[in-house]
Amino acid sequence: METVKNLIFILMSSVLVNNYVLSRFLGICPFLGVSKKLPQAAGMGVSVIFVMFLATLATYPLQHFVLARFGLEYLQTIVFILVIAALVQFVEMLLKKYIPSLHKNLGVYLPLITTNCAVLGVTINNITDGYTFPEAVVSSLGCGLGFLLAMVLFSGVRERIENCDAPECFKGLPVTLVAASIVSLAFFGFTGLAENLFA
Repeated sequence: METVKNLIFILMSSVLVNNYVLSRFLGICPFLGVSKKLPQAAGMGVSVIFVMFLATLATYPLQHFVLARFGLEYLQTIVFILVIAALVQFVEMLLKKYIPSLHKNLGVYLPLITTNCAVLGVTINNITDGYTFPEAVVSSLGCGLGFLLAMVLFSGVRERIENCDAPECFKGLPVTLVAASIVSLAFFGFTGLAENLFA
């Protein structure tokens, strides 16, 4: 029972409290670039969940059974980036074959998942936080869901921004950054939520 409680705690913390986009400020490039329309934002979010999940499944054993065993921990970042790049190519091929419209809409931002610091951050933080394999998998799912939540929420905010009459000097990127900071501040309200729920 304690293990399940711990996994739920990690999941809730990853989605709301330690949201990689809105609390840790990782993965900002696709967050700002693909959040204009809901379908693209949701598609990018689901793609990132898939890549984060598979990246954790691949990198966790690599770290513990290859890099740590042979004293090659200093290669962690390079190896993890190569694994993530291979997974992104796999996702890109799947989207191109089965959902070509989403592949076209995501455009250049899909290959950018390769260098998305949120994906790399999850894989490295799962190791440095000392998570077990199930905890790392749950953490990666939570971080992916948090990324999707941030993308979907912010796409709604951006659609509202486009329909409002903002001052000329705020139109475009300035109002987008102000809105992103307000959404981020709203997520700081979740701090302490997970601890209080599972105390």
